[in-house]
Amino acid sequence: MKLQLNILENPFTIHRFPANHGIPSQVYESQFYSISKTDEELSIVCNSTTQVNSEKSDTDWSCIKVEGPLDFFLTGILAKISTVLAKTEISIFAISTVDTDSILLKSEKLPFAKKALLKSGYTFNN
Repeated sequence: MKLQLNILENPFTIHRFPANHGIPSQVYESQFYSISKTDEELSIVCNSTTQVNSEKSDTDWSCIKVEGPLDFFLTGILAKISTVLAKTEISIFAISTVDTDSILLKSEKLPFAKKALLKSGYTFNN
């Protein structure tokens, strides 16, 4: 089963903070954001136009979102997409929510990723 994919418009930045750092309020203004925390770190993905002062950041990421909602019984969605991209030597930063998966990749790789995914039978809304 091949799913519909959508490329989100804005470039994104991945930020790293110390684990005990608070979440900057401006992150919530981003069109798309993800916040993850472990004992070692706080990671935040948000629009690159959102200015936050992180200890480490990596800019110029694009986001391919799987159109959802996806049912929990579906398996291998992220694995199949990441395999296609790995064969094209594109590394990813994956984010999953209850309803869908999002795949971030460096913006310069987006045309190659889209071509590889189209060739593998995926379709894009944009």
